[in-house]
Amino acid sequence: MEVKVFDSKGKATSKKATLSDAIFGIEPNGHAIYLDVKQHLANKRQGTHKSKERAEITGSTKKLKRQKGTGGARAGSAKSGTRVGGGRIFGPRPRNYRFKLNVKLKRLARKSAFAYQAKQEAVMVIEDLKFDAIKTKDFKSLIGNLKLENEKVLMVLGSANDQVYLSSRNLKKVKVVTADSVNTYDVLNAKKVLLAESSIEAIEKILN
Repeated sequence: MEVKVFDSKGKATSKKATLSDAIFGIEPNGHAIYLDVKQHLANKRQGTHKSKERAEITGSTKKLKRQKGTGGARAGSAKSGTRVGGGRIFGPRPRNYRFKLNVKLKRLARKSAFAYQAKQEAVMVIEDLKFDAIKTKDFKSLIGNLKLENEKVLMVLGSANDQVYLSSRNLKKVKVVTADSVNTYDVLNAKKVLLAESSIEAIEKILN
């Protein structure tokens, strides 16, 4: 699959980039995507939720009234979960939500995510960026030249570039990652995926 390569001014150059059909041309596997995204979101959860149960409420354990002769149901302590101010019945407890997936399945999920975005014509290749200094203004200008001001954008770099990363950090709808750290959720969460030229080879090497 051949695509045009754009420069930082948003204009198509004479160069063309070849995207591997083994990654960008496969039929997306929906279940693999589901599992990988589910794991990504689960692993981000803190799991520190906690509510007090009956045994943890401060208060008397004395029976509220005598058991028989009142004409009503028996009543235990004021800490009962059925009463206002009582403990929570089967409330949340701290837990770890993390779970594991096979490496091959995660690799298939990322391939499927890239293939899905390629089918939607949401993948764009740009020349490798070289910023002289850390300036949000320069990165914002780049996004404006590509006419992506109001879109969620994921930029994938071939290797770490502090000037580019730090210049983009203050922009809410932009995320910059390297090829070795890109995940399925980020790819699918973006309206446009910008691939730096050097990232294509890195992505193919990792996913193939």
